[in-house]
Amino acid sequence: MTPRPTPSGSDPKKSAAKAAKSVKKAAEKAAEKAVTKKTAAKKPDPVADKAPAKKAVAKKAAEQNAVSKAVTKKTAAKTAKKGTAKAKKVATPVPASPPEVLAAIPASPEVPAADRDRLLSGTHHDPHGVLGAHQVPGGVAFRVFRPYARAVTVMAGDVRADLHDDGDGFFTGLLALREVPPYRLLVAYEETVQDTEDPYGFLPALGDLDLHLIGEGRHEQLWTALGAQPMTHQGATGTRFTVWAPNARGVRVAGTFNFWDGSAFAMRSLGSTGIWELFVPGVGEGELYKFEITRPDGSKTLRADPLARRTEVPPSTSSIIHASHHEWGDGEWLARRAEGAPAHEAPFSVYEIHLPSWRPGLTYRQLAEQLPAYVKDLGFTHVELMPVAEHPFGGSWGYQVTGFYAPTARLGTPDDFKYLVDALHQAGIGVLMDWVPAHFPRDDWALAEFDGRTLYEHEDPLRAAHPDWGTLEFDYGRREVRNFLVANAIYWCEEFRIDGLRVDAVASMLYLDYSREPGQWVPNVHGGRENLDAVDFLQEMNATVYRRVPGVVTIAEESTAWDGVTRATHHMGPGGFGGLGFGLKWNMGWMHDSLDYMAHEPVHRKYHHHEMTFSMVYAYSENYVLPISHDEVVHGKRSLVSKMPGDWWQQRANLRAYLAFMWAHPGKQLLFMGQEFAQGAEWSEAHGPDWWLLDPAYGAAADHRGVRDLVRDLNVVYRHTPALWQRDTDPSGFQWIVGDASEDNVFAFLRYDAEGSPLLAVSNLSPVVRPNYRLGAPDDVPAWLESLNTDLAKYGGGDVTNPDIVKPDPQAWHGRPASIQLTLPPLATVWLRPA
Repeated sequence: MTPRPTPSGSDPKKSAAKAAKSVKKAAEKAAEKAVTKKTAAKKPDPVADKAPAKKAVAKKAAEQNAVSKAVTKKTAAKTAKKGTAKAKKVATPVPASPPEVLAAIPASPEVPAADRDRLLSGTHHDPHGVLGAHQVPGGVAFRVFRPYARAVTVMAGDVRADLHDDGDGFFTGLLALREVPPYRLLVAYEETVQDTEDPYGFLPALGDLDLHLIGEGRHEQLWTALGAQPMTHQGATGTRFTVWAPNARGVRVAGTFNFWDGSAFAMRSLGSTGIWELFVPGVGEGELYKFEITRPDGSKTLRADPLARRTEVPPSTSSIIHASHHEWGDGEWLARRAEGAPAHEAPFSVYEIHLPSWRPGLTYRQLAEQLPAYVKDLGFTHVELMPVAEHPFGGSWGYQVTGFYAPTARLGTPDDFKYLVDALHQAGIGVLMDWVPAHFPRDDWALAEFDGRTLYEHEDPLRAAHPDWGTLEFDYGRREVRNFLVANAIYWCEEFRIDGLRVDAVASMLYLDYSREPGQWVPNVHGGRENLDAVDFLQEMNATVYRRVPGVVTIAEESTAWDGVTRATHHMGPGGFGGLGFGLKWNMGWMHDSLDYMAHEPVHRKYHHHEMTFSMVYAYSENYVLPISHDEVVHGKRSLVSKMPGDWWQQRANLRAYLAFMWAHPGKQLLFMGQEFAQGAEWSEAHGPDWWLLDPAYGAAADHRGVRDLVRDLNVVYRHTPALWQRDTDPSGFQWIVGDASEDNVFAFLRYDAEGSPLLAVSNLSPVVRPNYRLGAPDDVPAWLESLNTDLAKYGGGDVTNPDIVKPDPQAWHGRPASIQLTLPPLATVWLRPA
């Protein structure tokens, strides 16, 4: 806490000195009188040998009750006014007692040598047992440890007592009081005086239930128990600091409030939980802090708070005391979310965003003024934010997290981020967030070997080191670590009202041999390659999130054929595992296959036809999202439009046809920013999307605006066509019309809603018009009408359309009793609905 200057006014030093002199003189006379009375007797005194001790006690009491030379203006003025009468009152706090009671008072309440050494070295587990005020035989002992202080005075009611300077920052004194009174400390430094309550005068501010739940690894709101929590405790306003560091020999808290010297702020260990705690009065929001940890080998490390709710702007690394003051306005959104259909049975199209580069330089609040309107205009149901949790290196895009409980400070405060989420909700847009529980970086101020030994990471080096990213993997088998992560998932959903978590790198968590060569991994207890601890963690996380937060969805970025990623955790699969419990899973197979097909020149596509149809073999094995994410448009992979073959017109036509094929395919849709307007350059976090392509002053702006207009219309028609989303996970919601027209590069299929109403999607991925193209059709639909055509002129196409109602013929085709004839535009997708 920052020392406060002595208040100004009429010369307090002279008044204080005068008062102190009176106090000391009166106290010494009283003490001498008491001693003389005993020694004056002529007959032998059986306790005469105790007289020196009594004299020492009397002298000590006189010294303790002298008013500090550095008292505040108010105290000095009051003392000077009341004069010697008041001084006598202060000087005689000892109630009338027989001389034998005085004789029992210890001569010195000094800190024992062993405790003194441990406090100086930062290795004391119970500083509250030594420091503060404690009843002892004969009174109350006060012990204070304040390095650099020149004097310390205890103020208890009318009592003002200077403590004795024992050296090395220790100050002690004994007052003959019957019980520990409410008291404050005046700590005098060279130029200032600090008026404060004693941190060591408080009981633990963390309850037994919290400790019990933490010990069991079941504290679902862990962020309310650990970290820095501003609060009122025992009538005092301050901040409770708590941290899990079971291997530490000692922990102290250092920050701006103590000039980054934690010597005087040693934390206590709460039993065998590994939790260290200290309530510091007078410290509040906005102060910077870290934990100074003494490792098992005696060395020290200064660490950011693993549960910090706010951090400094990188590259600075301190944690910041934070309390939220945001008032939410999204109650209507939350009510609809809780009552709505689950994500796999609802319209769900996602716009993926890297917030720092969407509009570079904008803060959370500035984004709130622009992003909701833009996304709402394009018709997306959700945004997905690349990791917003604090991370030291911007080039990681947020995927190497050091502050799991803190939104990145690059764009503002946690309340600013809440303001953005609130604005999106009020615009009717859901908010998904990438969440990264698979690994963490090795920064020596963060989680790596946090208390001097492996703690958050696995103790086995083969299990701890992530082979791809130079990071460390969490130890999912340790209950406290699992609790840290499960509570973190809940934290984002409850505190920030996030509507869903897209869990990053799930495959790297599930397999012990992920990216490892033989000899670099150890099989599980059954001899398999599955990481059983990670399976348990993911099941617990999903089950807990769905239980606590109605209407949310969890999404797995999982690239393998693991069975049951989106199956309920209590339903066992053929492999002997319950489902992982996710709501949705990224369909990485569809993404790779379809992009590979589209990259081929149309003349070669007939040899790769299966790459567009194979996804339907497994489309209903999980609840899928079709992801065209940031990973596909960076690092030499080219932007989406640049992957397409042909000249500029053909590239855009291919892109439009592909997007409409994607929106009609079973599964949900995800599109990364910049791809909605056919950006030609790869994405770079350094400058973000090329918004200038949409500027009317740019000659080709219409080409880019046309693609963006198509994306808007795709979303509008999609939302209003239940056949495209209602039965996404039901095989009866899909039927091929023709899936083997490889020579024509044509794909045609039907989608059905819950009432059986169809939509017909036809893609012609060859660069030629196909007039009068016959397709089999249901005989119970009397007529069809185009609801979307990617070749419209307004999108930048050739405007080859089917403007009139299309009626089926009784001619059997493609195994159906009826058929229709369409004009198929080149490199285009057409949707038809019942007229």
